[in-house]
Amino acid sequence: MLSIVIPAHDEAPLIGATLDAIAAATAWLGDRVEVIVVDDASSDGTAEIARARGARVVQVAVRQIAAARNAGAAAARGNQLLFVDADTLANEPVVRALMAAMDRGAAGGGVAVRFHRPMPLHMRLFESVSIVLFRWFGITPGCFLFCTREAFEAVGGFDEQLYVTEDVALGRALRRAGPVAILREEVWTSPRKMHTFSIGEKLRAVVPFVLSPRRTSRERDRLDLWYGSRRHHPDDEPPG
Repeated sequence: MLSIVIPAHDEAPLIGATLDAIAAATAWLGDRVEVIVVDDASSDGTAEIARARGARVVQVAVRQIAAARNAGAAAARGNQLLFVDADTLANEPVVRALMAAMDRGAAGGGVAVRFHRPMPLHMRLFESVSIVLFRWFGITPGCFLFCTREAFEAVGGFDEQLYVTEDVALGRALRRAGPVAILREEVWTSPRKMHTFSIGEKLRAVVPFVLSPRRTSRERDRLDLWYGSRRHHPDDEPPG
C-alpha cells in the first residue's frame, strides 16, 4: 500500500485541488492507496474539506512540518510513503514512476518541481537551474518526497529539531538505507511565498539562514517566511 501524507496548516483554498489531483493520479492503485491529511492547528476549513474528499484526518498542534509529517507516517498503514505538500499537484506519471523506483530498490527519492504560472522569466530560469542542481546533488524537495517505510524507520524519520531543511536532511539520511532516486517526472507547486512576501521580508528570512543555517533552521521564531500567518494569493492557486 502507498500511504500519502499531506501536512496542512490553514490550507482551505488549496487542499481540495491537491486531494482531487491525488485521487486522479492514484486511481489505478485501487484500494492500495490511502490519503492522510495532518491538520496542524488550522483555523479554517482544512480538515472539513479533507474529510469531504475521503481523506483520513490526523489532528496535531505542533506547528512544525517535520513533526506533522512524522505524525502522518505514524498513522499510516502502507509500506511505501509519499509526502506531498498541500499546495502541490500530483499526476499519474509521477506516481507510477516513484512506485517503480521503490520496486527497483530505491530507499526513497524526489522529483522535479515546477511552479504554477504566471512566473517572471528570471524565476522560470531559476526553476530550471534548480531542477538540474537538485538532480546532480541528489536533493529531495519536501513538497513531493517518497520513501519506503523500512528506510524511513531505519533513519528515524524527519528530524524534529529542524523547522526547515528537514526534507534535505531526510534525503541525505535515506542514503544510509539504500539508493535515492531523483526522478525526471514533474509536479507543480505554488510560488505563493514569492508573491505574498515583500523583498524586505524575504531578505530578513533568508540572510540569517545563509549566515547561520544550522542555528536558524532550529529556531521557528526566525522563520516567518515558513511559519508566519498563512498567506494566499488568488493567482497562485492551482487551476480547476
